[in-house]
Formats: sequence, structure tokens, C-alpha cells
Amino acid sequence: MSMNVASEDGDDEEMNSAINTTPLVDVMLVLLIIFMITIPVVTQSIKLELPKERNVPTQTKPENIVIAVNRDGEVHWGMERLPDIETLVTRLKTVSVKEPQPEVHIRGDSEVKYESVGRVVVACQRAGILKVGFITEPPPGGITR
Repeated sequence: MSMNVASEDGDDEEMNSAINTTPLVDVMLVLLIIFMITIPVVTQSIKLELPKERNVPTQTKPENIVIAVNRDGEVHWGMERLPDIETLVTRLKTVSVKEPQPEVHIRGDSEVKYESVGRVVVACQRAGILKVGFITEPPPGGITR
């Protein structure tokens, strides 16, 4: 650590123009130690086998149910607007007992809130529907593998 001491003859006007880097080095060493301790904690994660992306063309069957959710969150069964989620659950319960059970395909507007689509998924779960899918547009340039 450097320090200026006044000379004995009283000449206090002389200034030291050197920069004291000791505090900077102290801060850098503390930051280095913090990063050395926290980086191993951040990089650890649970080993998972994440699903691979795939585009499967929709097989349109007459028994499939298409539910659309527009950007305002309104739910449509085919072309018919449903007043509330309970009506959707009731209608899904009537078709969930059919053998084989029909698939439900959800078409959500790109601007719709996730909450609105989530309500439809929960309604399918409450009704006992086993297969729920989402209809999307293929990426530009066709299907990639």
C-alpha cells in the first residue's frame, strides 16, 4: 500500500499522481472467488432426456374434435362459439365415453394468452380426454427433419 508522507521541511504542495490499485485488486480477487464458488452450482442440472422436435402431419378423421381459441380467448367447437369452459367440459364428457375415444385438436391464435389455451387443456383433462394435440403451421420452407 502506498502512502504519501509530508516532507520534514513543510513542503505539502507536492502531490502523488500514482493510482493506488490495491483496492481494485482486492475487489477483483473477491469477485474471482465468488465466481469460482457459484459456477459449479449453476452448471449442475438433473439429467433428462428431452423430447426431440418433430412435425407429424395431422390425420384428419371425422371423429376428431377441433377446438379453436381466438386472440380474445373465445373458445369455439368447430364453428360454434361456446359460452364458457363448463359447457366445453360437458360436451367433452359426452364424447369421451365413445369407443374409440376421439382426439382433441386445439388451434390457438398466435396472439392468444397462454391462460386461455391452458383452460381448454384443463377442460380436456377434467372430461377424461386422453389424446390432446396442438395444430400449428409448418415452418417456412416445409417440414424439417
